[in-house]
Amino acid sequence: MAPPDTPPGGPPAPDRVSQVSGRASPGPPGPPALPERSLPAERGVVAPDPARGGGAATPSFAPADGVAGTPGVPQPTAIGPRTFAWGTRTFVMGILNVTPDSFSGDGLLAAGGDVPAAALALARRMVDEGADLLDVGGESSRPGHTAIATADELARVVPVIRALRAALPEVPLSVDTTKPAVAEAALAAGADLLNDVWGIATDAALARVAADHGVPLVVMHNRAEARYTALVAEIVADLQRAVERAVAAGVPWEQIIVDPGFGFGKAPSHNLALLRELPALRALGRPVLLGTSRKSTLGKVLDLPPAERLEATLATTVLGIAAGVDVVRVHDVLPNVRAARMADAVVRGWRPDGWERAT
Repeated sequence: MAPPDTPPGGPPAPDRVSQVSGRASPGPPGPPALPERSLPAERGVVAPDPARGGGAATPSFAPADGVAGTPGVPQPTAIGPRTFAWGTRTFVMGILNVTPDSFSGDGLLAAGGDVPAAALALARRMVDEGADLLDVGGESSRPGHTAIATADELARVVPVIRALRAALPEVPLSVDTTKPAVAEAALAAGADLLNDVWGIATDAALARVAADHGVPLVVMHNRAEARYTALVAEIVADLQRAVERAVAAGVPWEQIIVDPGFGFGKAPSHNLALLRELPALRALGRPVLLGTSRKSTLGKVLDLPPAERLEATLATTVLGIAAGVDVVRVHDVLPNVRAARMADAVVRGWRPDGWERAT
């Protein structure tokens, strides 16, 4: 039995004794000391004023540089000949696909003939039906598409943009491309907006083109594979980094539009969840563009081909507007304009001219 004053677990182990010096040697070294953290110093603290009492009795922070940085209605954006006052109503972007292989079957090259003339006829009709701006693309971006050479894309889009600019000087024109050389040539031909379907790519080449020409930029979310851990959080984070890269490249924050990339790098289940969670994009503080028109997710839900997806498109247009979307990119302009105006009347308080007299 251990003596009464022995601690639990037995007596402490004696220090080892050096056989050379006869002196006790220390035990094994303890864990290394952890480094101290270097934290930023606080700035902009509003000192408490106990004498005033109430809310002034405790300290708080003031917004840095007087900028709140909280979500709200974005400031108006000038796109070519027009200024878009966000929040007043939804704006409709008409799609002009100068391709032979558009997923929706509307590729102007497939029909042959005079492509610029056909594009202009379609553009005039879209404007008459209420399109606020037009988006010209020369390369299919559907899943599994085949990339084309820069020279081929230039040959497709530049003549069309040049023809549209000459005939429709009052209509803002966008070019849908991922190639800086195409963007440069399109702007020289009369485009007013760059629409980058790979806006979250880690390079800023297209953003630099936009900055150099002083034009607005759409940064769209995309991925090469539909792999997510937290879908909406990752989309918002990816877009925020894209916005920051564009600003660092010289594009003013006020000239950036974000697009969550419905159908791009996302499975159908992801796209439906994205539609449900669209309000999360308002945290970015930028106008939101949504392109669901005739997309495959709509066809899979209803088991319908592209030509029969109008009603599904209209449903997503209205859902998007209810979630705060500012621009819808569509193939069928007139029905989407009508759906948008009805939704705007409910959601945004938009009223047609002469409303007061009619009511």
